[in-house]
Order: sequence, then C-alpha cells, then structure tokens
Amino acid sequence: MGDGDTTPRPKESLAPTSSAVAMCINGEMAMSHVQELVSLAPRHPGTEGHRKTRAYIVNTLKQSTLTPQQLPFTAYTPHPDFPKVEMENISVRFDGQTEKRILITGHFDGKIIEKGTFYGANDSGSSTALLLEMARCLKLHPQKESVQLLFLDGEEAFVKWTDTDSLYGSKHFVAGLLEKNETDNIAAVINVDMIGDRHLQYVTEQNSTGWVFAALRETAEKMGHSDLFSGPAASVGDDHLPFLQVGIPAANLIDFNYGPGWNSNSYWHTEADNMNHVSPDSMMITGQIVLSALPLLMEGPGN
Repeated sequence: MGDGDTTPRPKESLAPTSSAVAMCINGEMAMSHVQELVSLAPRHPGTEGHRKTRAYIVNTLKQSTLTPQQLPFTAYTPHPDFPKVEMENISVRFDGQTEKRILITGHFDGKIIEKGTFYGANDSGSSTALLLEMARCLKLHPQKESVQLLFLDGEEAFVKWTDTDSLYGSKHFVAGLLEKNETDNIAAVINVDMIGDRHLQYVTEQNSTGWVFAALRETAEKMGHSDLFSGPAASVGDDHLPFLQVGIPAANLIDFNYGPGWNSNSYWHTEADNMNHVSPDSMMITGQIVLSALPLLMEGPGN
C-alpha cells in the first residue's frame, strides 16, 4: 500500500495539555469505518449505497449509546437522472458546561464520476470515519465544551460545481439555524475533508476565519505537528462556506494535494481514491488536533 515511507508518523506522545478525549482517537478504528464505507460504493445521493451509508452512520452512533438526530430534506439538482433527491444530515450533540457549542462537520456523500467506481476512501470516507471515531471518544470522555458533530449530505456537485450545485446539506442546515435564530449559539465550526491522505498536509485555507485556523495551527504546533500546516495557500469551496456567510466563525481542514506525491491531486474524484491511498495515522492525528483545540476554540479570538 502507498508510495513509499511517507505515511505521517504519530509522535511518541502528545503535548502534556492534550486531553483524554484526544488520546482516545484510534486510527485503526477509523480505518475500519472507511473500509465499510468503501464497500458501499457508489454512494452518491439517490443510490442504494447512499441509503446504506446513512444507515451505517446512524447505527454506529447508536452502538455508542448515542442518540443521533436525522434531519431529512429534499434537494433539487441539475442532473437529469437526479432532478429531485432525498438527502439527510445527521447530528449528534454532546452537551457540556458551555452555552455555546463547537460544531465539527464533515460530509459523507459520494461523487458521480464518468469512468469507473468512485470509492471515496478519502473523499468522503475519511471525514465520515473520523466523525464516527470522535463520537465514540466524546461519549467516553465528556468535555467541558459543548460539541455537536454534524454529518453533512450533498457536499458534492451533481454536474459541475456552482453556487447552486454544491453544499446542499450545509446550506440546508444553516438555513435552519437562521430560521431558529441560533447562529449566535455556535462558537466556531471546524470542517474536516480529505484528511486521510497518506501524504497529509493541510491547505492554508484562505476562506477560513483567521483566529479559528490559527487556534488549530497553534494546537498542532504544541503537539509537534506544525509541519501539517505548511501547505500552500488556497481558497477552497467546502462546507464551511455557508456558515461563514452568516457570520459564524469557521475553518476548513483539508488536504487538497491527493496524489502519488506531495504536489499531485491526481487521485481526487477518481477511482484511485481507494483504501491503498489513505492512512489511519492521518485521521488519528487530525482528530487529536481538533479535539485538543476545543478549549482554545471556545475561548474565541484574542485569547
């Protein structure tokens, strides 16, 4: 598997301030979820694989004695075969001592491609798997910070990425926040996407709220993972955008060089996005960074 000895290596230990919930994250358990999701391909909305993916997420959360909230909605797309599609965001909350909550998001839908089967091990297998593993650990290790995990549907475009053909799930969820006047209840949003790459290096994502991205980078530096935040600057369209558009601070952790080397993205949206090109360590480290950053994220800017 892979392309040489390039898989990120976990450090001997995390920073002394790292929490038990971060130490709980198990890359191999996340990898088992990716394997299950890959077996359901294709899993874009409107397919049996997509329905089974939703059921897998819900059932896995229930196995951790959690109570997931299923949030169905109807999406209208420009694709002639899928003009009207039933989608569903899935949410699970962990109420702590803080009134505001930190929202950790990732999408689970697959991509329609012209040739071959899109397995989506990294995109979106890794984000789905990591959120499932975070849920297990947050249940075992309750936090002071209130946290909501949100499995988003319909991130991918059905035909071509446009403002109207993309981000169906996150747009629908944010519309609900506006309707209920709940935008001020979210301290920050962290979106994870394509974080299973064996050559893990996050984009310095330019759409992200500066202080939120800086909190994640500072946490990573304390943990000995500053190299992961040395990726190129780029503005990436992803599920954090609808939150930003209504004034909610948000950051996107994404590796957008997904290929056989550090400067290639050739596996992206192809049949090559398979189990051979994802790493349990990459998911583990990303989960440890995000969960270790919870106190800093709750403090907000300027702290």
